[in-house]
Amino acid sequence: MAFPRFLMGDNAHHPEDIFVVHLDYPRFVINLKDDTLEFLEDIEKKDKEELEEETKNLIEEASRFYDEQCALYDQE
Repeated sequence: MAFPRFLMGDNAHHPEDIFVVHLDYPRFVINLKDDTLEFLEDIEKKDKEELEEETKNLIEEASRFYDEQCALYDQE
């Protein structure tokens, strides 16, 4: 089975939060409410430095993904 690049998630214990899960490397969960980011795997310091710009782009992409998904739901 092929997984999508991003998944949206929510949690009953955090009703105000909006989570997006990135399933490609580097795998992470971002809370779009406050842009907190949690990596799902250990990333070495050298890799973190190299991924810093890519991570910023991925955060922006995750936000666009969320906006696109919301637009699709609004059309229904």
